Amino acid sequence: MEFIEANWLLILLVVVTAVAIFWYIFHAARRTRVTGERRDVLDQGAAPAARNQALIDAPPASAAPRTDRVEPAPRPDPSPVTAPAAMASAPTGLAGAGEAARFGSAAAAMTDAQEPQADSDDLTQIKGVGPKLAAILQGLGINSFAQIAKWDEAEIDRVDSQLGRFQGRIRRDAWVEQAKFLASGDDAGYAARFGNNA
Repeated sequence: MEFIEANWLLILLVVVTAVAIFWYIFHAARRTRVTGERRDVLDQGAAPAARNQALIDAPPASAAPRTDRVEPAPRPDPSPVTAPAAMASAPTGLAGAGEAARFGSAAAAMTDAQEPQADSDDLTQIKGVGPKLAAILQGLGINSFAQIAKWDEAEIDRVDSQLGRFQGRIRRDAWVEQAKFLASGDDAGYAARFGNNA
C-alpha cells in the first residue's frame, strides 16, 4: 500500500493512457458503415440504370439551331448599288407602296452596313465599354459612335440581348447619351456630364 500512496500520480497517468489507447483502437479507428436498402447501379446484381427518355428523344445538339452565336454583319458588295435606281423606276402611289418599301428597306440596310466602314471609332472611349465588349459590338457590325447615338429603345433591347454577360450596360452606363457627345465632338459637354475620358 505504501507503493500506491507514493506513486499514485504515476499509476493514474498509466491508467488514463491505457484507456485512451484502448478507446482509439476499438472505437475511433472503426470505419463508418453506410447501411441502407438503396442499391447503386454499380453494385453487383443491381438493375440497369433507368434511361432518360427526354435525352433519347431530343434531337442531337448539332442539329439544333444555335442562338448564342453572334452573326457578323454582312459585308457590302463593292459593286455599285442598284436598289435606288430600281426604286426610282418603281410605280408611285398606293400601287407601288409595297415595292418601294421593299427597296427602301434594302437601301437602308445597305446604308447601315456601309456606315461602320466609313467611320470606325474607338468604342472603348465610351465609359463601360472595354476591349472585350468593343469586340462583341464590332462583331455585331457596330463600329461608330454615330450608330450608337441613333439607337432607339427597340434597338437597345436587340443589341442588349446579344451582349451575354454584359447585358444591362447600355442603359446603366448611358451609352447612347455618351455616343451623342462623342459623335458630335462635344468634348466639353462629355467631360461635364461623364468626366474626362482618359
